[in-house]
Amino acid sequence: MDIKGKVAYITGGTKGIGYGVAQSLLQMGMKVAISGRNQDAVGKAVERLGNKGSVLGITSNVTNFQNEVTAVNKIIDTWGKLDVVLANAGVGHFAPVDQMEVEDWNQMVQTNLTGAFYTLKAAMEALKASKGYYMTLASLAGTNFFASGAGYNATKFGVVGFTQAAMLDLRKYGIKVTTIMPGSVATYFNGNEPSEKDAWKIQPEDIGKLVIDLLLMHPRTLPSKIEVRPTRPDLK
Repeated sequence: MDIKGKVAYITGGTKGIGYGVAQSLLQMGMKVAISGRNQDAVGKAVERLGNKGSVLGITSNVTNFQNEVTAVNKIIDTWGKLDVVLANAGVGHFAPVDQMEVEDWNQMVQTNLTGAFYTLKAAMEALKASKGYYMTLASLAGTNFFASGAGYNATKFGVVGFTQAAMLDLRKYGIKVTTIMPGSVATYFNGNEPSEKDAWKIQPEDIGKLVIDLLLMHPRTLPSKIEVRPTRPDLK
């Protein structure tokens, strides 16, 4: 299987896991579009990625369906196709359920869950045409629940269910669908600043390698749900 020249779209691709996956795909010769809500952050990420001509930066908020339609259209206008979509954009707010703010709950639902649907809906016809691959970035928090995580747990649980049902709907079109469920990853999520203290965690490039492995797998085989966790969490 050769993925050189294939076109990917990664939401929330300006840093963390999305950025790490973009780096990995570019190293394999793919063309990659990344999106984010902040135009300045998108521009800086594109500059850091380099690979002029193979990277496209798009300002898009996944909570706005028309934004995602516009993003996909821009990719098609630029490269003529779309082969891989990673719905990676996500936010997390953590508080006991009796103290959770309504605004925080709504932002998580709209970004983590509705955003994944909007991205897929916007890319649907392009993925049917390419017999492409749709992936979501869920979390072990979608099955392993914890105190002060009611909103985040609920949305990631929803992403897992949504993705698995979508897989059953779309495989008849030749579209492969997978949800990736990482444990602790060394990212900027929830205000973290990655450093040596995060060496025990999964690194963004590890998720990038996983995405490449999925893309290179024989079309007859589909790992539809993947849990991945640090090997030695006791080292933290």
